[in-house]
Amino acid sequence: MPMLPLLRSLALVFLAAMSLGPATAQDATFETSVLNPGLGTPPDRINRETPRATMASFLRAAEDEDWEAAAHLLDLGELPVDRQAELGPRLAHQLYDVIDRKVVLDWSTLLDRPDALQSQGGDTEAMAGSPRRSLLLRDLPMDPVPAEIRLNRVQPAGADQPLWVFPAETVRDVPALHADYGPSRFELSLPPSMREKTFGGLMRWEWIGLPILIAAAVLLSWIVHRTLKVLRHHARGQIATGILAASSKPLIIASVTALVWWVTGNIFVFSGRIDVFVTLAIATGVVTALLLFIVGSVEALLNGLVAPGEDVDLTAAEQAEARILATRLNAARRVLVVVVFLIGAGVVLSSADLAANLGLSLLTSAGALTIVLGFAARNVLGNIMASLQIALNQSARVGDRVVYKGELCHVERINMTFVQLRNWDSTRLIVPVEEFASETFSNWTLQDPAMLRVLKLKLDPRADIDMLRRTFKEVLNHVATLEIGQNLGDLDDSSVSVADQDIFGILVWFSIPCRDPNTSWEVACAVRERLLAEAARIERETGNPVFPSPVAAGAA
Repeated sequence: MPMLPLLRSLALVFLAAMSLGPATAQDATFETSVLNPGLGTPPDRINRETPRATMASFLRAAEDEDWEAAAHLLDLGELPVDRQAELGPRLAHQLYDVIDRKVVLDWSTLLDRPDALQSQGGDTEAMAGSPRRSLLLRDLPMDPVPAEIRLNRVQPAGADQPLWVFPAETVRDVPALHADYGPSRFELSLPPSMREKTFGGLMRWEWIGLPILIAAAVLLSWIVHRTLKVLRHHARGQIATGILAASSKPLIIASVTALVWWVTGNIFVFSGRIDVFVTLAIATGVVTALLLFIVGSVEALLNGLVAPGEDVDLTAAEQAEARILATRLNAARRVLVVVVFLIGAGVVLSSADLAANLGLSLLTSAGALTIVLGFAARNVLGNIMASLQIALNQSARVGDRVVYKGELCHVERINMTFVQLRNWDSTRLIVPVEEFASETFSNWTLQDPAMLRVLKLKLDPRADIDMLRRTFKEVLNHVATLEIGQNLGDLDDSSVSVADQDIFGILVWFSIPCRDPNTSWEVACAVRERLLAEAARIERETGNPVFPSPVAAGAA
């Protein structure tokens, strides 16, 4: 017996749920009064049962310039009934101009179902499995509030079934949208033959105007480049010259972007197929110019702060603090670049509205976009992180002397993706940052400033070591009188040691005290040159051998 009340309750809940289903579908409409009584009966060519049928009817009527028929697809309820027949066709024409220039239709969202129910989708699709009563075609910027171009499902009073039309809110914004995004005066002044649609759905004048715009952009970039080159030639001061050099490319990009923006808004108002790419190009140009200007200007300022003179050498011992400062400021610059890039990428994606314009909902979803960008930029991101690692742990600073893969170099620049090393012969070695950070290298500058450079010479076993020791002291005293000798350390730390021997002779180490690791190689070269000359002189004057003379086969 206790089960009967429970079963009765479950049955009532089930019947209630079944009764709510049809009501929910019926509620997916907007109630309205009689639709457009001032237009009369719509012609047979107008079909307003589904979103796709409504849009197809509107476009076919527009192609035939049957604006009276197209007006039936607009909700003119906010207009006086006696003026609907007069203003409706004009508003339909203006709406078509805006859609043709600013809306790239995604027909996958314009379903051929009266309820526009989206049957596919899961948790990521909020409206999956639910009837729709409004579809957003495009959100266009307009002062002071953006305007929406929508299709709404309305239920006119006394009508048998709901109809899909452009709502009164969209119709209300049509005149303002047409003033901002409609054809320009230049286009309206062209003969009708130039405004006819041709290949690709583009008007004949667009095939002429687009090459003209590209040529004008190229010409403007050349003029700006030449102007900046002249200004840079007459500039005075390292910072001013550096900022002009850094702003060259950003100003060229910004000027071309401004030209395209002004022309496409006032002279050549291209159709939607071109406008979607022009909008993306304008947003990309603005962000790229801003990014390049920030990076270039900051680099020029940093160079002026770290090394204010053109002849400042960061490799010198007295520039140790400048090397640390330069490396830390470079790290800050990289963080700034990453932040500006991320913000710029967000601005480009939001401004271009790729998902709405191109229907790339899958590509621009967070997961897919992350995978695509991560795969494409994995090497670049790896190099950027490696450069930040080097800059933060100070394993190699700007101006340090390092031995990398047997090459004695100075660290000249630590860029975002590569390290620029200056070899001893002033050639440059370009190494990806990730590879540089993963390789073992010797950093002489990080050692104790009072370092020893060792000359390893193979001598004859009969060589007079005491005489060579005295000669070595004399050579060091002589080099100390030269300009390069200023980098010698305490001469009492020098030594001569017999380190090894074999059948070919003895290995003698001549230890040279050096004050600065960055110049120790040059000091060692000067001492070696003088020591070999003196050893040859001793051998020549005394007749005692100094250098071994093994046969070629034995040496091999």
